[in-house]
Amino acid sequence: MKGLKILLAFILLIITITTNAQKPTKPAVIKQIKFTTTLGGYKNNDSIYKVVADSVIGKPLVIRDAKNNSYEISSYEFLYRKFVTSEVEETGKAYTTSQVRSQLFKVTPLKQSWLNFVREDLKPGEELHFFAVIVKDGKGNVMYAPDLKLTIK
Repeated sequence: MKGLKILLAFILLIITITTNAQKPTKPAVIKQIKFTTTLGGYKNNDSIYKVVADSVIGKPLVIRDAKNNSYEISSYEFLYRKFVTSEVEETGKAYTTSQVRSQLFKVTPLKQSWLNFVREDLKPGEELHFFAVIVKDGKGNVMYAPDLKLTIK
């Protein structure tokens, strides 16, 4: 009889534990937001003249959704694809190639040192590329915004 009471107590304990156990919660589903990334009003794959690029590059990167709400930028990477002339040492023959400079930024607009570097010798065909743009919404959710690539014409 004593063994039966212990067995019943054990079964009641297991039933109590399993009924009071937390039910698994579903992860919060974040609604996919359609963002637009702009710089001085220019959008991805726009071609701009050098004079326009000189002024636009110093403006802040802006991320907006379809309802025109703006989002806080957490970080982004900026890449400048620049044309340079090099020389083959053996022949002395010059050729044009591209050089890439890139850096991670946590503030917008770009730092003055980068603005000076880009404005210094901007040429047609070169690219200004903002990528891996991370934004936060009002609830602290972190999301990626689309890239922005501008080509100089």
